[in-house]
Amino acid sequence: MTSRSFAVQQADKPQIQPRHPTTPRRILAPPASVLLFLLAVLVSTPALALKLNVRVEGLQGEQEANVLALLDIYQERSEKELNAARVQALHRIAPEQIQDALAPFGLYRVQVKDSLEAPPGGDGTWTATYRVDPGAPVKIATVDYQVTGAGAEDPAFPKTFPMKVGDVLLHASYEKAKSDIRYAASSNGFLDYQLTRHQVLIDPVAYQAHIFFDMETGPQYRIGKVSFTQDLLDESLLNRYVRIKSGDVYDPDRLMGLQARLLGTEYYGDVEIVPHTDEAGADNEVPIEVIAERNKANKYRIGFGYATDVGPRVTLDYRRRYLNRYGHKLRAELSLAPALSQLELDYRIPIQDPTRDYIVIKPSSSLYDTSTRQGWIYSVQAAHSTLTPRGWRRNIGIDYSYEDIETAADSLGATNELAPNISWSKTVSDDPINTNKGYRLKYTLLGAFQGLVSETSYLSGLLQFKWVKRLSENYRFITHTDLGATWADSVDDLPASRRFYAGGDSSIRGWGFDALGPNAPITNDTVGGRYLAVGSLELERRITGPWSAAVFTDFGNAFDPDYEQELEQSVGVGVRWASPIGQVRIDVAFALTKDQGDYEGIPPARLHIVIGPDL
Repeated sequence: MTSRSFAVQQADKPQIQPRHPTTPRRILAPPASVLLFLLAVLVSTPALALKLNVRVEGLQGEQEANVLALLDIYQERSEKELNAARVQALHRIAPEQIQDALAPFGLYRVQVKDSLEAPPGGDGTWTATYRVDPGAPVKIATVDYQVTGAGAEDPAFPKTFPMKVGDVLLHASYEKAKSDIRYAASSNGFLDYQLTRHQVLIDPVAYQAHIFFDMETGPQYRIGKVSFTQDLLDESLLNRYVRIKSGDVYDPDRLMGLQARLLGTEYYGDVEIVPHTDEAGADNEVPIEVIAERNKANKYRIGFGYATDVGPRVTLDYRRRYLNRYGHKLRAELSLAPALSQLELDYRIPIQDPTRDYIVIKPSSSLYDTSTRQGWIYSVQAAHSTLTPRGWRRNIGIDYSYEDIETAADSLGATNELAPNISWSKTVSDDPINTNKGYRLKYTLLGAFQGLVSETSYLSGLLQFKWVKRLSENYRFITHTDLGATWADSVDDLPASRRFYAGGDSSIRGWGFDALGPNAPITNDTVGGRYLAVGSLELERRITGPWSAAVFTDFGNAFDPDYEQELEQSVGVGVRWASPIGQVRIDVAFALTKDQGDYEGIPPARLHIVIGPDL
């Protein structure tokens, strides 16, 4: 009985036996005139590409795709250098290639009827046809599966081989089963495992498959002491990144997780995890050495942008990745634009679990020059920030602010405020820059108490939500809403920064930045309100490549019970370009509820340009 094997025990490479030496024959060179004549013929004769049509019949789906991928005559059918001799040579080996391509599907009785038709007179298209009868697949008759050694009873290994007697022999299933068992060994500390036998034998007479799979696990290793070789951070901070302890089962994935956490801090430019398996003692505990090289301390960035709300903008960003051995970080960002300029510092101190918890201190200064607000706001925020197990970023803090703002309606003068606050935020997306599916959600609650630095008492809440969903290959739906409410005796008691406004690129397009809200009855200037309700619906269709077109409608306003309530709405069209740095959005919005412009019957229009990520 003969057998055919496609997966065998590792063995030495077969040796190719050399031929017996023979006496070399003398080859006479042709005359030079003959060589010159042949060269002239080759140069003067134009090369005509041979046309070839290849047909494979009797297959479909994955089987057909695999055959075409491995069939040389099909792959070379459009080659410019293809000639008749090459076509005939490829045709001769095609049946064997088809059989080899179908073997991974358990098909070992493949019949191929082939034909090659040359065009009459040598001009025209050659046609190669292969009619394939794949036959019945071979099935597994026996499975010999054994796990021996210290891990023989470990539940990490399956009690039976994943492929069963009677199953069709699929090579991909066998390779997956083998890979899963090997992964189970390495991820459960059996670092010295050996596959003492791993074979699949095909009996061509009985047309049956026999699987032999034996593993010797060797001893189970465990994590030993974790030490650090670096010159940057205090070891007490580094130990808080370690989520493994001595005695845990040795799992390379958990060590890679430690490496990823350390690289994610940006403290280090390179992190190497070195397990010293040769130093494992009788308890099989492997000492782990973490070798880390510090990253560059400083990072600078300059950016240029444009948004209709604020105009052309220049952004200067500076980051200090580490300030001391306790991992403190600093970021400074300066943004200069005609309508709104800001300087913000962000000082962070890692605490508790440093991958998710920190104290943040943010001094900032803002200069407003919009249609509704002019003046300065200075503030200092201090907050405890943590990432909850369910993925929410929770900030609990207190803000002190000093502002000297004039609104379009009145001059509020200088005000001081101390506002405790809490917020929850979460962003989920498949791609935060060019999103196909995802959302961003944020809740904020803040307030102030009269006499405690603040000059008035109030409580304010704000919900912000944006959702992106790709409906099909060419269509994407985007919606967002902002809902806010403030409990205060009067809007006049609120500082300008605590009032709600609407209008602008990310609010209600068709109006300027913060141009909407309750209006003073005499001057018609925007006052701002204690309530906010705005929303947007947008449908985007891909045109070609990264270019899309969009239609949208925005609606809502900022409201206040002491003033007349007005609901505003706009509709518009836009063009989108999915750039590497995020969407470039160019929109024309028509303010339906605004007073008519110069052209009777056509609502006033406003251009909006925004560059940035979807979420």
